[in-house]
Amino acid sequence: MISIRQANAADATCIVDILREAALWLEGQGIPMWAEGEIMPQRIIDDVSRSVEGGTFYLAELDGESAGVFRLQLEDERFWPDVPAGESVFVHRLAVRRKFAGRGISTAILDWVAQRGREMGRKYLRLDCEASRPRLRAIYERFGFRHHSDRQVGPYYVARYEYPLSPGA
Repeated sequence: MISIRQANAADATCIVDILREAALWLEGQGIPMWAEGEIMPQRIIDDVSRSVEGGTFYLAELDGESAGVFRLQLEDERFWPDVPAGESVFVHRLAVRRKFAGRGISTAILDWVAQRGREMGRKYLRLDCEASRPRLRAIYERFGFRHHSDRQVGPYYVARYEYPLSPGA
């Protein structure tokens, strides 16, 4: 059974390992996940440590083993500066260990975040991904996300997606 829990300081190394594994696997496929330098261990450790302290990283576990990770944000001024504050939850850095690929981890994460967003009274679950990744975009679209727009953010050209959490959204 897949369970999701908020990460704590003791989980930082595990989170870094999952993120690096995903980034290196994608790099090996010729699909860089992050800009050069962003997967350097110390940079990830620093980012994860700040985010874990802020309570924004979560772990998905399958049978007690860490299978995936994601960052949950209530605001996202960098990638979504044009949406009203307080109407969305945002997912970033969603990654699944390769040995758990195809076992529903990412779907369980998105379901969990959607439910959490509904409980908070939010209208949308929003995320972004590299616009040139059609396979990843197809996963989000199969889940029910709809394409919102494309946007240049620093070195990234991203496709922005939203998933309605309330009727009429």
